[in-house]
Order: sequence, then C-alpha cells, then structure tokens
Amino acid sequence: MSSGTEESVGRVRNRRGFLLVAAHTLWLWLLLTPAAAIARGQVHPAAAATVGLVVFALLYLALVAVPVADLAVRPALHHAGLAAFALLAVGLAVAYGGGPEGWLVLFMYVAAAGAVGFVRAAWGFGWVGGSVAAVVAIGVAHGLPAADTAQTALITVLAGTLTLAFSRTARLVEELRRTQRELARTAVQQERLRFARDLHDLLGHTLSLVVVKAEVVRRIAPTDPLRAAAEAADIERIGRTALSEVREAVTGYRERSFGRELDSVRTALADVGISVTVRETHHPLGVEADDAFGWALREGVTNVLRHSRASRCEIEVAADARESVLTIRDDGVGGRPQPGNGLRGLTERLEQAGGELHVAPVRSGGMLLTARVPHSPAGRWPR
Repeated sequence: MSSGTEESVGRVRNRRGFLLVAAHTLWLWLLLTPAAAIARGQVHPAAAATVGLVVFALLYLALVAVPVADLAVRPALHHAGLAAFALLAVGLAVAYGGGPEGWLVLFMYVAAAGAVGFVRAAWGFGWVGGSVAAVVAIGVAHGLPAADTAQTALITVLAGTLTLAFSRTARLVEELRRTQRELARTAVQQERLRFARDLHDLLGHTLSLVVVKAEVVRRIAPTDPLRAAAEAADIERIGRTALSEVREAVTGYRERSFGRELDSVRTALADVGISVTVRETHHPLGVEADDAFGWALREGVTNVLRHSRASRCEIEVAADARESVLTIRDDGVGGRPQPGNGLRGLTERLEQAGGELHVAPVRSGGMLLTARVPHSPAGRWPR
C-alpha cells in the first residue's frame, strides 16, 4: 500500500475514533448524580470526592480513546491504566457509596472501559463479570436496598456486554477493511506480473522470428532477390501482427488460440529449414488447456529457434478423460535448460491452470518439453 493511501486510511480511522470518543463523552451524563450530591453537600469531604470524580471521568476518556482511536500505546501501559481506573472506582464507591448518591454507577464505566480495551473476548467478559461482582459486594457491604443494587448490577452488565459486542464488531470490520486493501494490493501485483509475462512471451517469440527471417533475407538476397523481398514483406507482416497483439494485451482482450499458434510456429520452423511433424488427437482441448498450450508452444518453439540448432521438431497434442498433454521434441544440441523468464512464466501459467511443466534433455539428443493440464471436474470434454 502506498504512503498516501496509508495516510488517508489513518485519517479516516482517527476521525471515526475521535467521533466515538466524543460519543463516550456525552455518555458521562450519568456522573451528574454523584456530582449533584457533592454540590448539595451530601458527600464529605467534598474536595476529595470532586477531585476523584474529575480524575475518574478524564481517565475513562483516556482509556477509551486509546483503543477506539487506535493510538500507539503499549498494551502493558494501557492495562495498568485500567487497573488504576478500577481501583479508583472501588475507592470512591467504598468511601461514598453508602447513600442514594449513585456512586455504584461508576462500575458501569469500568466495565465499558475494559470491554473496549481488551482485545481477547474472554478477558473482556471476565472484566465485566468482575465489575458486576464489585457492584454487588459494595452494595451489600453498605446495606443498600437489594433492588437498587440489582438494578445497578444489571446496568453494568448491559453496558459491559454491549460495549464488548460493539468493540468486537468494530475490530472485525477494521480487519475486513485491512483484508480488502491487502487483496486489492495483491490483485494489482498479480495483474502487473501477468502483464509483464504476457509482453515477454509475445515479444520474445516475435522478435526471435523477426531475427530468424532477417537472417534468411540476408543469406538469400544476393542470389534470390524475389524471395528475399517476400521474406522482408513477411517480416513487415509479423511486425504489424506483433504491434496489434501488444495493443490487445494492453487493453486486456487478447486471446491466445492454440490452433493459431500452431499455424504460426509451423511457418516459422519451415522458414529456417526445420522439418515439423505435428500429431493431434481428435479430442478438442478445454479452454484452460487451449490457452496454456498456446503459450507453451510459443515458448517451446522460440527456444528451438534460438538455441537448439535442430533439423527436426516434433509436436504432439494428446487428450484423454483425465488430462491434456503437449510435447515438443527437437533433435538439436540439448543440454540442461536455463530457467529464464520465459520458462518461469510458462511454469506459472500452467500452475494456475492446475497443470505442470517439465523440460529436460533427451538421451539421443535434443530437448523435450512436456506440458500437462488436467481436465476440469465440471466436465470431461468441452461442448
């Protein structure tokens, strides 16, 4: 992902996070009940209670802002803040929760802060359960009415579980967005790779053919000008065809037909004096095999033209109920194949079709290229 995209995503996330923090700020209105009790002089000492309540509110906002706005804070430090926040709530509730001033409602905020802050759901539920237990214990210790204590405990449970569910959903949505961005980035990379591979396969074969025909023109021009002119015209035609194919590749609408490729390589091999034998079964090739074999034939014959110094080339296409197989054999110099961009790209193409490529020298001389593509489980033969 580019830095500009990351900055844009970060701005959107932070803006959404701070809006959620603002919503939590509005939720602090429940603290008005103990604040009003302090203002009416029902709590002593009032100064300590005021400071404690203000610190509690600010600490709550800080703890909520860290995970919601995705701020960079170490988990250990954040968990220490949660522990201090819970201890402050316990201290205030134990000290001032003996009357109807609503100090037990502080544990609703304790439960919510923990539900937002803990990534693991089990820890969040444990934190909410501990908050409810604290409400019940302090309410019983102060002799508060059972109905009031139960009501506050229920509010704490609801606040904690709802916040936990919301936080979990928000994290899943953010994870989904990250996954979508990663998939988009991967798709762009794959398309770039496909485009580079297509251009290499197109131009590599075509330029090799142009070079071969140019050598033919140079060799026969002194003795057979008419044939040399015909070969030069053929070079022009090949160049125009290559230009058209490159344009089609750029627009993404190019199709490599195996039959068309077979006619092309027959002509190219015959022009340089290599005899060609083609054997085909009567079964038609599937779509994936037709496309993959078109590229395999182009790459295999390009290597024959460039490196083999062969006099004969045999091309065989066979298909049965399980798979389609293309073999290209020449009687040239052989040797260990060099894994260049062409063979590497061809291997990737066949793997995408579920097939495989094998290139190896033949004992009697020359090279053997074998490409296999299994038939789709949906059907044995194309209709």
